[in-house]
Amino acid sequence: MADLLTLSRISAGYGRIEALSEVSLAVADGGITALLGANGAGKTSVLNTICGMVAARKGEIHFDGQRIDGLSSERIVALGISQVPEGREVFHHMSVQENLLLGAHQRSDAAGIARDIETMAGYFPILKQRYRQMAGTLSGGEQQMLLIARALMARPRLLLLDEPSLGLSPLLVQQVFDTIVQLHRDEKLTLLIVEQNAAIALDVAQYAYILENGEVAAHGTPAELSANDAVASAYLGM
Repeated sequence: MADLLTLSRISAGYGRIEALSEVSLAVADGGITALLGANGAGKTSVLNTICGMVAARKGEIHFDGQRIDGLSSERIVALGISQVPEGREVFHHMSVQENLLLGAHQRSDAAGIARDIETMAGYFPILKQRYRQMAGTLSGGEQQMLLIARALMARPRLLLLDEPSLGLSPLLVQQVFDTIVQLHRDEKLTLLIVEQNAAIALDVAQYAYILENGEVAAHGTPAELSANDAVASAYLGM
């Protein structure tokens, strides 16, 4: 399987603070890759650097054969990368439908946008019931579903998910991940999932990277990482 996204020795940070140090990873086209690690390990910084929200100080990022480090976030979205941010960042004072339309703001195909809204209703039926409701009044699980649906309205090839299980009950976590897997299968999406819940991430991923202090501490298939006693004990809670 060819790589859709590659990071080659990426260093990045905020001001004088270095968040990432020579991080290299690859996301296989059509696959699900997990990025694991504790709070503050640099996982979100990886996603933000891919999306152009944090400038890479060193290294290169390639998407579908094109170098993208240095491009604007808008251009990166237009190329086919969408991010679902951590923290339920919906537009609280806008309706569910308005949030979905904002996800498609770079598109001009009105009929296609309308079809995709109906498609999202198929994956997330609760959103159709809440179309006219203000997004800020949704439950945590409903907001997470809206964030995923809004990101998909851009028709991405690569979807970056930042802590999709955060703050959700075990039942909702399973529902969200079941839908993520279904989207991956039905929409031919490539996924890079940042998660602290290593067990559920490794259950759906084909390959995983573990970050520690802004560096890649280990990587491999879920089976390889789980079979490594030192890695499993230190990073996977096994």
